Amino acid sequence: MNSTVRLTLITLALGLSACTVQQPSSYPEPPIGRQPPGTVIKPTPRPGAVPSKPTVTPSQKPMPRTSASFAPPPGGASHWDPRLGVYVLEGQTNTFYRQRTYYRWNNGWSWSTSLQGPWQETDSSGVPGGLGRAFSN
Repeated sequence: MNSTVRLTLITLALGLSACTVQQPSSYPEPPIGRQPPGTVIKPTPRPGAVPSKPTVTPSQKPMPRTSASFAPPPGGASHWDPRLGVYVLEGQTNTFYRQRTYYRWNNGWSWSTSLQGPWQETDSSGVPGGLGRAFSN
């Protein structure tokens, strides 16, 4: 029993000693506090740092070509539309892709696992939410 307690204390001491060997940051970080909603906090520049000017304003931000969560469709030109939550196929009217499924709007929804079909009819509950909202009557 005594050796178990001793081993536990040694392990605890070694684990905590790792916290004391870290070097402090050379620049103090600003305190983290709550800000009123809508408050924009700009980072404090580090001494010697050269501030860079943004090349794109938020209103000119280009649309992302890909999604961080979903893979693009195989073998086709497309771009990610974050508002719809799907890839929009270029050169295909009202045809979309997400998670190995193609969706097509032609006065009603249909879906397929291949761009060539066969296409199965569905309602707006069978498509990603952004598509259902964008094409709702």
